Amino acid sequence: MLTLPSSVQVFVCLQATDMRKSFDSLAAQVSAVVRQDPLSGHLFVFLNRCRDRIKVLFWDRSGYCLYYKRLEAGTFVIPGHGGADAAAAMTVPDLMMVLEGIDLTQARRRKRFSLERR
Repeated sequence: MLTLPSSVQVFVCLQATDMRKSFDSLAAQVSAVVRQDPLSGHLFVFLNRCRDRIKVLFWDRSGYCLYYKRLEAGTFVIPGHGGADAAAAMTVPDLMMVLEGIDLTQARRRKRFSLERR
């Protein structure tokens, strides 16, 4: 499990990505397709056409890191992203659940406390 600060955002490239791409090619795709700075420290998620492989690219203080996961059965489901957009954002907890194989389209969120400012 990754421990990330709350300032980290997750951007998903909705176009199918060739999983043979490595650090530099994925960083170029972040700039061209996702339109974000790959050195920002945010997480950038790439899926293959079959959606059974996922790569997460991020920059830490000393270089690029790449998390890669291949499923032996099933697919990764990115909820609510069926449009013609090239990229979308999601939350870090949602990404962690997707990596664990939880289908968020079937999940229900319960009401939680929120601080109301008056």
